[in-house]
Amino acid sequence: MANHRNFFHIVSYSQYPLIFGGVYFIAHPLLFGLESPLESWNIALLFIGLGVSMSTLQDTTITQNKVSKRVWEDPKKGKVALLIMSLTALMFIASAFMAMFLFKGSVLEQLSFGLLALGIAYVGLLRAAIEMFENHRKDKNSASV
Repeated sequence: MANHRNFFHIVSYSQYPLIFGGVYFIAHPLLFGLESPLESWNIALLFIGLGVSMSTLQDTTITQNKVSKRVWEDPKKGKVALLIMSLTALMFIASAFMAMFLFKGSVLEQLSFGLLALGIAYVGLLRAAIEMFENHRKDKNSASV
């Protein structure tokens, strides 16, 4: 079991080149002066969504840094973080559907697919965050020890 966990944890580091690819596609129209940057930004959202999806493969039994440890150990901070992540995922998905249906045939409709991919990735990230919260909460874990 530990070997599978370690394998997927290592695979999760592919999030960084994917997010870097997203940043490239955000900067590309700004640097090279394309007429419509929305097409490039849609690709950027797809890359960032893939990167966020890959981050959910991390081992949720360990924290990556001191900040995340402080957040996931504290019940109040953890609940606030989960609420913010939930609202962010909802915002991306709602924006995607609005762009998809309200701006049919326009350039903004192109962004809907990238926003939807990012929203779905955030739902996966939310699931991993819930697991992190359950694994690291001091109020629940200290009682069971």
